[in-house]
Amino acid sequence: MLTASFALLLLAIGGYAALCAIQPFGTCRKCRGIGYRLRRTRTGAVKRGKPCRRCRTHGKRLRIGRRLHQSGRRLHRDGTRTHTRSTDRKETLPWQ
Repeated sequence: MLTASFALLLLAIGGYAALCAIQPFGTCRKCRGIGYRLRRTRTGAVKRGKPCRRCRTHGKRLRIGRRLHQSGRRLHRDGTRTHTRSTDRKETLPWQ
């Protein structure tokens, strides 16, 4: 029972990771992908309202898993030192 639930959990996490890799952007939840808030007039007609502040009128948002992946990569890149020797670097002249 425990191994089956653990395998199902791993499958769900792997599926979400694959989704974040294939489609990093999802539709905005606030404007439902339109980019603007919809409003109704007194007659009941639907009009475009203010621009959506959450997605900045793009209608898309970055998924949470992709955001975590990018912040982890950035943290690893900033924390990893590159070892360069003085003989490996070419000296650039001011006019080049």
